[in-house]
Amino acid sequence: MKNILYKNTRISYTDSGQGTAIVLLHGFLENKKMWKDYVALFSEQYRVIAIDLLGHGESDSLGYVHSMEDNANVVQEVLKHLNIEKATIVGHSMGGYVGLAFAELFPKNINKLVLLNSTSKADSHEKKINRNRAIKAVKQNYVNFVNLAIGNLFSENNRARLTKEIEEAKVQALKTPLQGIVASLEGMKVRKDRASLLQKNLFPVLLILGKKDPVLNYEESITQIENTMAKLVSFEDGHMSQIENKEELKAVLSDFFE
Repeated sequence: MKNILYKNTRISYTDSGQGTAIVLLHGFLENKKMWKDYVALFSEQYRVIAIDLLGHGESDSLGYVHSMEDNANVVQEVLKHLNIEKATIVGHSMGGYVGLAFAELFPKNINKLVLLNSTSKADSHEKKINRNRAIKAVKQNYVNFVNLAIGNLFSENNRARLTKEIEEAKVQALKTPLQGIVASLEGMKVRKDRASLLQKNLFPVLLILGKKDPVLNYEESITQIENTMAKLVSFEDGHMSQIENKEELKAVLSDFFE
């Protein structure tokens, strides 16, 4: 584990392998350990950096709102520290929001972007209301909120098949402090709509979606890449493709990285 300071806040990351840089960004209630199998595979051919975003894993919280821009600046600070000028970014869910913010803020530093179960669109009014409910719920019963939130990310048919993996995801999620959870919910709630960024076709984009994603509506999500050069890959499962569709995802990412 390695650390840097960003605004006097500890940021934890791993750095493995050599070659073209690939940055792995986890989602809400996750951390860099989520990527361990992917780091092991891709570090044989590439330089793979996995970062704990603000208030997650072993990175500290910065304040009451962890904006996607703040997280993007964290990524840039890690890359600067490692003397990496350009990287391919893979962002799962919230990590995808951060990847988009990074692409907007530092367009010369992005090689390719993978949006894994993520969207370039801002929260709808209804989604913002749900974020507020989530903030209230996690303050009332932290453990119950986390356990429910993680279980609900998987497609229904996988909840029995992947009990061991879901329990491990819950264990990791429960390491996320209350401040980190609330600040991230606040940050996601106010994030910018960046759908126009995909329309510009500035760099290769791969959108990976689960057809039974309980969090992101599949039909709505595919509209964000209409009239763009972005590629779409669809899996038959839920929001956690890195667990639910592990082997297929490894193959898809390998192709895209080449």
